[in-house]
Amino acid sequence: MYVEKRKAGKKVKYYLAHSFREGKKVHKIRKFLGADLNKTILDERIAKSRELIREEIEKYNLIKDPLQFKLSERDIAFVKKIESEIHVKISHLSEQQWIQFSELFTYNTNAIEGSELNSKEVKEILEDNKWPEEKSKQDIAEAYGVSEAIKYIRETKEELSLDLIKKIHKIVFKNSKNFAGQLRKSGEEVVVKNRLGEIVHEGAPQSRVLYLLNELMEWYSKHKKTYPGLIVAAVVHNQFENIHPFRDGNGRVGRILLNYILLKNKLPPINIDFKSRAEYYASLQAYQNKHDLRPTINLFIKEYKALRKILG
Repeated sequence: MYVEKRKAGKKVKYYLAHSFREGKKVHKIRKFLGADLNKTILDERIAKSRELIREEIEKYNLIKDPLQFKLSERDIAFVKKIESEIHVKISHLSEQQWIQFSELFTYNTNAIEGSELNSKEVKEILEDNKWPEEKSKQDIAEAYGVSEAIKYIRETKEELSLDLIKKIHKIVFKNSKNFAGQLRKSGEEVVVKNRLGEIVHEGAPQSRVLYLLNELMEWYSKHKKTYPGLIVAAVVHNQFENIHPFRDGNGRVGRILLNYILLKNKLPPINIDFKSRAEYYASLQAYQNKHDLRPTINLFIKEYKALRKILG
């Protein structure tokens, strides 16, 4: 980091600047410190701005291979063992079990995001086209959308791509959001808060979304055969949630992508239960803040056990 001086009339303006390279592109971050500053004030503002720049740089470092930091060969062997012991086999799921899973997933994934539909209402919407009175048309539209997206990932032969990600978003939200299938535009930044108003996640800067999505797809292409499917699915899901490429709907699209990759690996789908949402959010934060994938894997194992009891 370095201090820049610029003359503006009779004044001298000070900036703290930092440049760094990403591939062939050079990024520059600059913070205005003030004008005509004495050394004491200048030093104080440099110290504060240095921390702000470091925080901003950290947002640029979202895509890393977390496995090189946290998962040992023993961890990977453990996940492989878990995969081999999963009792629900995708090839054994009947059409009725898929209907049951789709209804279960649709209810829970929408409930996590605030839908007021209960599980009985979701079942009646999807099976009988019966709309509950005094419930949001948006919630009803998104119940249909999620169910349709599950059907789509079961049938598609497409590989992971930007088009596939946008297509899933469009399927889910085509009748509820006017930006369905569109990535965030310039000026659209995302901050996720909990019920207390506390910030629990900030999406990547909008200017970085496309680059980071492409890096994620490159990571997937490179590692999809290297690591167990459960690990690959967890990484793609968590990285996608870190990026938060859409104005809204990132959680649902991310959980559908999770299942898309599990199905690609001949693994059964996962339902994140609404009752597990606190544990789910904690696992995302552990990954984002510490590059720790273990809480996510532990949650998946727990949900697989629950799914076995439901589907038999």
